[in-house]
Amino acid sequence: MSRRCMITGKGPMSGNNVSHALNRTRRRFLPNVQEASVYSVALDRWIKLRVSTSGLRTLEHKGGFDEFVSNTAITKLDPKIRGYKAQIEKAIAAKAA
Repeated sequence: MSRRCMITGKGPMSGNNVSHALNRTRRRFLPNVQEASVYSVALDRWIKLRVSTSGLRTLEHKGGFDEFVSNTAITKLDPKIRGYKAQIEKAIAAKAA
């Protein structure tokens, strides 16, 4: 299971632990990735995502999962989310008609 956010694409970073004596040892900075369920109004169901806490804030800021997916280019979406884009656009078009 990868430690990568499906919304922001954040992944592990590397750096140094620096002691008082300035000894440096390598370490990893892991993103705060959680398994979360977000609600899609267009599809009328919950969708499970592995998303960082900043990714959840991004979804809130953009207006929800549907708005985020429909306003983001398909090339910038996580491959597991790309399938939802077509479903959401189809559902929105069906409700408008």
